[in-house]
Order: sequence, then C-alpha cells, then structure tokens
Amino acid sequence: MSNAQTYSARKMAVDSMEVVRLADSVHRTEVSIAPSIGNLAYEMKVNGKNLFWLPCDTLAELAAKPRHAGNPFLAPWANRLDQDAFWANGKKYLLNAGLGNLGRDGNGKPIHGLVTFTSAWQVTRLESDHRHAEATSRLEFWRHPEWMAQFPFAHTIKMTYRLQDGALEVVTRIENHSTEPMPVAVGYHPYLRLHDAPRDQWTVHLAARDRLVLSKELIPTGEREPSKFPDPMPLAGAKLDDVFSRLERDADGRAEFWVQGKRERISVIYGPKYTVAVVYAPAGRDFLCFEPMSAITNAFNLAHAGLYSELQSIPPGGSWQESYWIKPSGF
Repeated sequence: MSNAQTYSARKMAVDSMEVVRLADSVHRTEVSIAPSIGNLAYEMKVNGKNLFWLPCDTLAELAAKPRHAGNPFLAPWANRLDQDAFWANGKKYLLNAGLGNLGRDGNGKPIHGLVTFTSAWQVTRLESDHRHAEATSRLEFWRHPEWMAQFPFAHTIKMTYRLQDGALEVVTRIENHSTEPMPVAVGYHPYLRLHDAPRDQWTVHLAARDRLVLSKELIPTGEREPSKFPDPMPLAGAKLDDVFSRLERDADGRAEFWVQGKRERISVIYGPKYTVAVVYAPAGRDFLCFEPMSAITNAFNLAHAGLYSELQSIPPGGSWQESYWIKPSGF
C-alpha cells in the first residue's frame, strides 16, 4: 500500500446524519465525528474496538437524547460555577436562567457551559495526505444571541481533529472579536474505556504534583495539597472526581496521563496551555475521564476573589490555541 493510501478523510451519512470519518489504515484506526452533536468525536476505533465510551447503541439514539459520552467540548466554561454569575475584567455578569440553556449539576450549579450539544458547527476543511488525516470545524459563537446573553464575549472557535501515527490530536483555536480581554476556561471531557480487562483491574498514572481541595459541592476552595496517590494507582475499590494542577511535563511542555489494562493503554497528553487535569472515575462504571482543562473549576470567580492567579485570557483581536492527544497502544 502506498503512503497516499494510508490516510483518508471523508463525509458520510450515519443514521441520516452527516458524519466525518478519519482513517489510518496502517494503524487500523478510524475516528468518527458528528458535527451536528457538538462536533463530537464519538468513535475512535482501533482494530474495531472503540476507545470512547458510549451509553447507547446508535448515533440516532445519542442525537435523540444527547448526553455526555465520547469526547464532549465544554465552553465557554468547563465544570462548575459557584453561582448564576461570573466575574471578568472586574465586572460581574449575571446568567439568565430563563433562557433555558444552562446545564445544572446535582447541586443546581451551572456546569459545562453552553455549546456541548449544539448543531451550529460547520465543517470547513477535510484533508488527507501521506502524513495525516484531519477535519476542521468552526463555531461562530458571536452569531447566537442566546449564548451572547450568557457570555457576552464575541468569539469564534475552530476545532481540528487530526489523526496521525495512530494518535488523535484535538486542536482548539479561539479568536476573540471583543473589545475587552476574554477569559479562557474551556476544556474537554473524553470518556475512555479499555476492552481487555474489567475496570477494577485498570491502573492509572496521574501526572500531577498538586491536588486542589474541593468543597462538598466540588468547588475549589483555593487551597492545594501535594498529590499523594500511588503511581501507578489501582482503580479497584477507588473512585475519582478530582482536580489536579502543577502537571508533570516533558521537555516539550506536555503532560501524559494514562490508563492501563492487561495490554491495552490509553494516554491523554496535555499541551502546555492545558494547565489543569480533572480525573473522573466513578465507582462501578466502565469508563474513565482524563479531562484537559485550561483553568480550574470556577476559575472566573476564584480569580476575581484573588484565589487563582493562573487564569488565561485572550487580548482583543487575539487568539488562543492548544492541543491535546489521545494515544492508544496494545489494541
């Protein structure tokens, strides 16, 4: 097989919906993306095994009842806010519950932003050559009054899925069209699963030095403590819903978290601007989430209170870009 045949990128119909499929024939890997469901990568199959966890059998079922699965994108804030308001640039912005577009956690706190399941993504480019296959989609946040009413920073988001050498790179670029700096607290929530061992036989590597102290409502208090989890950590009898910072990075500034079964391993590799890792592994569920985050939970409000000094922002007319990678082995 020639190099030109190794990678492909194409549109196709699945359950009457447009799907983008990237393929790497050498590594026997296929990635399927549903632009109309939040630009969600819902499959990453290696030798026919899906690395992403799905709670349903068909894409149609997921579209009819959207829920967190696959690789959800969380914006303009990931995780929780501690109130129906947030601070930015010294101003307090109130959220409007009457618009009906706020998600709530079990304690009634706003969670995971506004765009997770939106159908407003537009595919702008498909490309494949001897090096990779990739698809880029664009979300013009500024065009939607119901979003701008909640987060009044005009911006555009571009997301690229790039399949190369058996790994999936997810590139996110945010362009700020506003006249003020735009705070950045976006993230992803990939649901990952192994196939060669039950969940209680998995082990994990947590590439972080610090663990944030959380309230009973899972909101950071502003305190941090050294991470004292064993390395590797067995998941047997354990559950995680923790926020980590001070990630352990290599010479390129990347931090690698992994989950291991008998032979199978999935690594999630964070680029430098993903400064926070949320790790979610509930008891009795056959998935684990290594979540790349650009900021801690409730970052907008904690930064205003002087309890968080690492909040990133985009200057007027500027942009923010970062990648993370999902890299399987042993499948």
